[in-house]
Amino acid sequence: MQRTIVSAALLLAVALAAPAHAAEGGLQIFPDLFLGVSPLESRYVQLMVLFIVLIFPVNKLVLQPLLAVLDERTARIEGTRKRAGEIGAQAEAVLARYSAAVEQARKQAEELRKGALAGARGDQAQILAEARGAAEREVSAARSGVAGAIEGARATLRGQSDALAREAAASVLGRTLS
Repeated sequence: MQRTIVSAALLLAVALAAPAHAAEGGLQIFPDLFLGVSPLESRYVQLMVLFIVLIFPVNKLVLQPLLAVLDERTARIEGTRKRAGEIGAQAEAVLARYSAAVEQARKQAEELRKGALAGARGDQAQILAEARGAAEREVSAARSGVAGAIEGARATLRGQSDALAREAAASVLGRTLS
C-alpha cells in the first residue's frame, strides 16, 4: 500500500513538472504535450496512463513473488548460517572431547611406561644382587680352594725341601749325609 502511494506521488511529480529543455536548442523533451496536441493524443499522457494501469498487475504478478522469493532466500541463508554455526560448535565440542581423550590416553600410557620401567629396574636390581651373591660365593669358594691348594703345596714343598737340601748338600760335599 505504501509503495503504491509513493509511486503515485512520484508519478504526479513527474506529470506536473515544468517542461525540460535541451541545453542550446530550446528543444523540449515532451514536445507533443506542449505543442497544442490534446492530452488524449499525447504520447506522454498515453504512456503515463499505461504505466498507471500496468503498475498494479506487474506489482502483483512480478514484484511481490520476486520479493517473496528473495525473502525466502534470505531466510534460508540465515537458517543455513545458523545451522553451520551449530554444526561448528558441535564439531568444536567433539574435537575438545577427542583432545581430552587423547591426553588421557597419553597420561595412562606414560603411567604404564613408568610402572613398567620401575618394575624392570626392580627386576634388574634383584638379578644384579643375585649375580653378585653368586659371584661372591664363587670367589669365596675359589679362594678357599686356592688357600687349600697353597697349604697343600706348602706342606708338600716342606717335605720335599728337606730331601732336596740333603741332596744339594751331598752333591756339594760330594758325599752322602746321614
